[in-house]
Amino acid sequence: MAKRVLVSGGAGYIGSHVSVELIEAGYDVVVADNLSNCDMTCFEGVKKITGREDIPFIKMDFCDIKAVENLFDEFKIDAVIHFAAFKAVGESVAEPIMYYKNNLESFMNLIQVAHGHGGCNVLFSSSATVYGEPDELPVTEKSPRQSATSPYGNTKQICEDILRDSVNAYVTGDSTVHIGSDRPGPIKGIALRYFNPIGAHPSALIGELPRGVPNNLVPFITQTAIGKRDCLNIFGNDYPTPDGTCQRDYIDVVDLAKAHVHAVRRMLEGKMENDYEVFNVGTGKPLSVLELVKAFEKVNGLSLNYKFAPRRPGDVVAIWADPTLANEKLGWKAERTTEQTLASAWAWEKHLADK
Repeated sequence: MAKRVLVSGGAGYIGSHVSVELIEAGYDVVVADNLSNCDMTCFEGVKKITGREDIPFIKMDFCDIKAVENLFDEFKIDAVIHFAAFKAVGESVAEPIMYYKNNLESFMNLIQVAHGHGGCNVLFSSSATVYGEPDELPVTEKSPRQSATSPYGNTKQICEDILRDSVNAYVTGDSTVHIGSDRPGPIKGIALRYFNPIGAHPSALIGELPRGVPNNLVPFITQTAIGKRDCLNIFGNDYPTPDGTCQRDYIDVVDLAKAHVHAVRRMLEGKMENDYEVFNVGTGKPLSVLELVKAFEKVNGLSLNYKFAPRRPGDVVAIWADPTLANEKLGWKAERTTEQTLASAWAWEKHLADK
């Protein structure tokens, strides 16, 4: 019988791509989402890509512990991939309490209920933001976690700690701290620290679909190119980098999704070397904001209207990954080129316009 994977926040950008890869790898998938930052567009796209009309979808909020209990009562869950969180750096600076309440409570509820229902393998969607402003580049998994530059980044750090401590506490499954069931079980966990996901599925049926003004660079680029936005703001051109704009490790969202499948397989097949593990998921190749903009123009034969704007609070100067550990231990490596990724992003934007 196929193993069942719960994807919390699975109707969103990354969750939908991960759902596709999981289904194509032979897993049964349950998608749960409160649709606070997305609609059903990408979930419907997942069904079209996979040819599966029977994917269970539960509209729920993971901050509602009763709803989480009901979910685990209904389905036997072998692994969870947790995406359900607010994710905008700038918004988190402006609304810190909203971010702490939502991102921490939802994850604690998930682990508490999973532990109380026989235990579970938990894959946490972490972020390069846990490294803050790094002292050395590229960052490895052993690089120190610096003070977070935003409440969003801090919630990622805290959730990593919650998962690590829960793994240590519940490793044997005999703890009495549980709810909803009388058979508490062990928690095993992997945190994937990924860098800057961009692009869309090659089918152009799923991609990044922000509500309102985008918080990420590539949707702003594509919306400017299609005419939804008059001008692209590049925040800061006076950073200590070769062209003055921030440097990031941009990873294709399909490559990123495949890393989740490798990590889930590692957990379910008992191949973990420790009960809690951390992996960087990136390309290892830095690209500046301005380089990415110019690459988009070149790949798609377009000219963008852009201007430089003041720096944004919470942005680090430069960060990129050393992905060696994920390459060696997960058997995963980023494969898609920047050109393929930016072409897919533009195809997705045009698909949305055609709809």
